[in-house]
Amino acid sequence: MALTVQVTFDCADPGALAEFWCEVLGYRLESPPAGFDSWDAALDAWGVPPEHRNDRSAAVDPEGDGPRLFFQKVPEGKTAKNRVHLDVRAAAEATGDERMAALEAKADALVALGAERVRRHEPDAEPGSAGFLVLRDPEGNEFCLD
Repeated sequence: MALTVQVTFDCADPGALAEFWCEVLGYRLESPPAGFDSWDAALDAWGVPPEHRNDRSAAVDPEGDGPRLFFQKVPEGKTAKNRVHLDVRAAAEATGDERMAALEAKADALVALGAERVRRHEPDAEPGSAGFLVLRDPEGNEFCLD
């Protein structure tokens, strides 16, 4: 049996962070369970009170290829650099100026959604590097545009 991977984010606002990552990756919010026409209907049936309706959210690849992203509310804020991060392959086939221009354009779009620029790594600044950008999502999680 093949195993699958889910990437889990601890966060303060699962709904908003799930929507941000849906925009970044072209994902969609996970559909409600079978038998329910909306998440509100499911949560009503399960007796989840309004104050806990944003305790978790999930985003899925509409093609079914990428991992599920799960967002869970935690009481503490982010305090240190990620030990694991996502590399968003926004210009994997491009090189040089064309690559960096494509990454910059994607970064501009993500900043408009709430991301923050951290730094730019120029092509060949490090042996074998084609260049990449480091950003943070709206809750401070680092990720790279590659």
